[in-house]
Amino acid sequence: MSPAIPGAVKIAGGGLLAVGTIAAGTAIGIAVQRRLVSRSILADTDWLIPTFTPEIRRLVMTDGTELHVEIDECEAEQPVISVILCHGYALSADSLVFQRAALQGKARVISYDQRSHGRSGRAHHTTHTVEQLGSDLGTIIDEVAALGPIMLVGHSMGGMTIMALADQRPELIAERVHGIAFIASTAGGLSDVAFGMPPVMRQIVHRAIPVVASVLARGKGIVETGRRASSNVSELVFRAYSFGSAPSRQASEFVAEMIDNTPIDVLAEFLPALQEHNRISVLPSLSEVRTLVIVGEQDRMTPVIHSERIAASIHGSTLAIIPGGGHMVGIEFHEEVDALIVDLLNHVKEDLAAERIQAS
Repeated sequence: MSPAIPGAVKIAGGGLLAVGTIAAGTAIGIAVQRRLVSRSILADTDWLIPTFTPEIRRLVMTDGTELHVEIDECEAEQPVISVILCHGYALSADSLVFQRAALQGKARVISYDQRSHGRSGRAHHTTHTVEQLGSDLGTIIDEVAALGPIMLVGHSMGGMTIMALADQRPELIAERVHGIAFIASTAGGLSDVAFGMPPVMRQIVHRAIPVVASVLARGKGIVETGRRASSNVSELVFRAYSFGSAPSRQASEFVAEMIDNTPIDVLAEFLPALQEHNRISVLPSLSEVRTLVIVGEQDRMTPVIHSERIAASIHGSTLAIIPGGGHMVGIEFHEEVDALIVDLLNHVKEDLAAERIQAS
């Protein structure tokens, strides 16, 4: 099932260590530095961040960790579709703020911060796994979207979260989920990502990641001090690895602040799990769900080939490649991504209407 795609987007028929991979590849060095974050972002009328008045919940997960959840209700005709936004590694729900805004009034939008990220509670390091993230998503659905159709949107690690849920609860996906959007994500193979480095350097970096992750986790106090005291050199590298084209200062600072607010040991503890993630075998089971795969043409974190593999494994899915886009394509080219997500939602609504007519 393939939704129509706006003509400005490059389409190919049939990504994740999110931006935070910086803490593991080139970011092994960047992790001990701090970007200079301006507090005047909202004052720039050329780049305004949408605001919301949601219902705020604190949901308790199976291990006792509390997650920060925000719900934007919708007065649309029944059945209202619940769209759940799953953010990436080292980020927060704010990273999907433009997609959230585009969906206002069209669906019931549920945003949340992954465990140990953003405003959610700090979890035990043994639960910093993709499997646990999938379980968390299932709990959120059970608690705040127990009825009605669902659409899932996952950026980077958020896409991995959706794949983990599909692996754990295939019946939930089959019965309730009518649309999925993977943005700059991957089903596995992060150890093959070059990050723009020569092959020899890539191999060294990937072999070093588990060791570096352990060191960073143990020495978090020292590393955080160095992070806060550093210069803006890291911001220059951050821009190169997070965005495809030249991003605005406001966009790069907005994302940099989310990363800076994620504790260094959390970044380190999640890294091995992201590298080990492999859910290619799960993807064919999503072929009955209307699926859209979005990737930036210049994504260095989860290159285009990762999205091509996802799309090729899900029969009937659509792959949309955003020219000039990088890993943070949902911010950098949010108008294009917003249009794709809304278009997917509209097709899900059409599918549901057709099913109701057929059943009557």
